[in-house]
Amino acid sequence: MKTTTQPKTKATKKAKGATNGTAKATAKAPPKRQLFGTDGIRGVANESPMTPETAMALGKAVAHVAGRNKPHAPRVLIGKDTRLSGYMIEQAIAAGICSMGGRVILCGPIPTPAVAQLTASMRADAGIVISASHNPYQDNGIKIFGADGFKLPDEQEVEIERLILGETPLGPHPTGPGIGKASRLDDAGGRYVVFAKTTFPAHLTLDNVRLVVDGAHGAAYKVAPLVFRELGASVATIGVKPNGVNINRDAGALHPDKLRGEVVRREAHMGVALDGDADRLIVVDEKGQIVDGDVVMAMCAAHLMKRGKLAKNTLVATVMSNLGLEQAMARRGGKLLRTQVGDRYVVEAMRSGGYSLGGEQSGHLIFLDHASTGDGVVAALQVLAILVETGRPLSELAHEAMEKFPQVLENVTLSRRMPLEDMKSLSAATAKVKDTLAEDGRVLVRWSGTEPKLRIMLEGTDEAKLRRWAKELAAAAKKDAYS
Repeated sequence: MKTTTQPKTKATKKAKGATNGTAKATAKAPPKRQLFGTDGIRGVANESPMTPETAMALGKAVAHVAGRNKPHAPRVLIGKDTRLSGYMIEQAIAAGICSMGGRVILCGPIPTPAVAQLTASMRADAGIVISASHNPYQDNGIKIFGADGFKLPDEQEVEIERLILGETPLGPHPTGPGIGKASRLDDAGGRYVVFAKTTFPAHLTLDNVRLVVDGAHGAAYKVAPLVFRELGASVATIGVKPNGVNINRDAGALHPDKLRGEVVRREAHMGVALDGDADRLIVVDEKGQIVDGDVVMAMCAAHLMKRGKLAKNTLVATVMSNLGLEQAMARRGGKLLRTQVGDRYVVEAMRSGGYSLGGEQSGHLIFLDHASTGDGVVAALQVLAILVETGRPLSELAHEAMEKFPQVLENVTLSRRMPLEDMKSLSAATAKVKDTLAEDGRVLVRWSGTEPKLRIMLEGTDEAKLRRWAKELAAAAKKDAYS
């Protein structure tokens, strides 16, 4: 069990209009799935479900679905991060696709958003990413993009899952010349670098900007520094020496302490911390202070609203985003639309509502005018554009963007996963805290989508009380689980 607290700032009462400035996206509950979580399939590599057998079955299923009603053999891109197990899973997926007559395009280690962008730009029928994102190297995962570069909707993942599990027949396998083949796209990284640079304003450069980039020993270890250097920045790097087993180890978006020190030591203007597959960004200002996803969204939303470029003056975020973000949007005459946790659900709400900016506190930031999924490099470029245009330090811009409420997070690993409505002690304790907080705070209790943990989040004006209540809720959850 672990407790973390967001940086404490002076909390204020809700800004006038904050309640009206917040909406909740309505979405039906995702269908129950055995393999797919909130972000694809994930687990310990070489243990169920992340085995070569499952990977091969997935390759067959994706080729079957992607090639349906097509006049050509399905074309599927495969990219990966730098985990040792990526070789094993990559070859298994490729074998499955080829066995169904598909064509495989191997991209090697590239960011998740690069696979999404290349899938669409190369007119492929699907894209597959092999990565467990911010998890340690022992884990791995698989996520799938459609031909449009967006993650598959829940219904399509359910169909693929049924094919993997043998609940739905695949049909005949081709033989002879009908068997597929694989080729390697040698310039995949270069193509992504070119794309990423196009998202930075053409009239600006990064000349005289000093950056420190932490690649988390992950998928962007080569391409991220190149993007910034080619736009003129002076770039120092850490976390760019992957060896297959050091991805995310004391580096990247989840471990930014070394980056913070390097930014201060080198007197850099900004630090960029990516995670293992580079779809997440945490920024560090010139003073070495962490600027999380909520603050980046507030800053970018304010910048876009001033220029009339934030679609419908609405920002899309999840239920985990700080109340301060809600206040900041309301204060500027904008709205905050909340979704369930998971960047896929943020993107779905953005697409259905016609919104252009959204993301998560954890650093998944989606600029839908530029990219179809979270992209740490693209997001960093949007922040840098604001710095260059305003000529102001990041610390000042971040301070003005929003004022955070104290937020306490309690992660509880339990012996069994239970429906929240069946956890009577937890439900009663939660209701009591909600009544006490009333309009001056929030309580959110949910199961992790990727780990066997119960996540308890509280926000309010009194941090000491929040900590005490978080412990009480954790104890109530344990009572339910072990009784």
